[in-house]
Amino acid sequence: MLLVRSIWNGAISFGLVSIPIKLVNATENHSISFRQIHTEDGGRIRYRKFCELEDREVTGQEIGKGYEDSDGTIIPITDEDLAGLPIPTAKTIEIVAFVPEDRIDPLQMDAAYYLAAGGAPAAKPYTLLREALKRSKKVAITKYALRGRERLGMLRVVGDAIAMHGLLWPDEVRAPEGVAPDADVTVRDKELDLADALMDTLGEVDLEDLHDEYREAVEEVVAAKAAGETPREAPAPEAGGGKVLDLMAALENSVRAARESRGEEPAEDAEVKHLQRSKTSRSSPKDTGGKKSTSTAKKKTTSSPRKSTSKTSQAEKKSTTTKKTAAKKTPAKKTTSRKRSA
Repeated sequence: MLLVRSIWNGAISFGLVSIPIKLVNATENHSISFRQIHTEDGGRIRYRKFCELEDREVTGQEIGKGYEDSDGTIIPITDEDLAGLPIPTAKTIEIVAFVPEDRIDPLQMDAAYYLAAGGAPAAKPYTLLREALKRSKKVAITKYALRGRERLGMLRVVGDAIAMHGLLWPDEVRAPEGVAPDADVTVRDKELDLADALMDTLGEVDLEDLHDEYREAVEEVVAAKAAGETPREAPAPEAGGGKVLDLMAALENSVRAARESRGEEPAEDAEVKHLQRSKTSRSSPKDTGGKKSTSTAKKKTTSSPRKSTSKTSQAEKKSTTTKKTAAKKTPAKKTTSRKRSA
């Protein structure tokens, strides 16, 4: 049994079966909270509640609820008024359907709660519902009232307990219009291959190993200032950080960095090497020998005649010199061959 205070007592309506339960929070907030202070002297800043008619501060016991009408009139609403609402979910979590879990959009997920059995009589029906959910591999869609409004919920099994996730109503989830980039962007297969390689390299993670580094850093700052010490400064950002000039290069470097962080050799990444080779072969021109230089010379001749003329004359001089040299060398080669034949 959880040693936490229940925030709601009622029952689960499972057809004609009623299961007494207590609702307790399944999550807790570990974030560090700050107080507002006067910066000049460190004094606390407090907000006090005043009655506009009597112009005096009032206590929490004197404060109630009121609905403001369109003309500004305040209509008092008491807890008894809300408790007597003519709806079946006022004190009951009503199961309305059972659906596959993948039918629930994660965007609808809200607060999470555990449902604790309300005493010994609830043990049997509680266990029955839990085992039925397990065997069906489905979740139960529910309606319930909490904190002054009717809500949508989802029941699922967590360990040996039944958990309830508050769900937003479908009309409370905004459509993602205007969020995606307007530009027409084409993603190449090689970029997707590198992204896949990076995802494979990063692999999976045990969520238990993750922790709130921001909270730990804030705790260090608080501890240092409490001890009269200077808090440790944040490391300077790396030069060029945040500027992605070449997406392919950034992906390749990310894969290498991820492999190095895991103690693997970057050179062993066959996928990246293969992609680099394909990229190089694509960008490098084919070696076609003299034909390529001839075509290049022709292009240059067309674009700038003066330069091509001078280059042609230099080429003729070189070819003439080459022929003379070849002519001188040729008899020597023939003489050598004669001596060998003799």
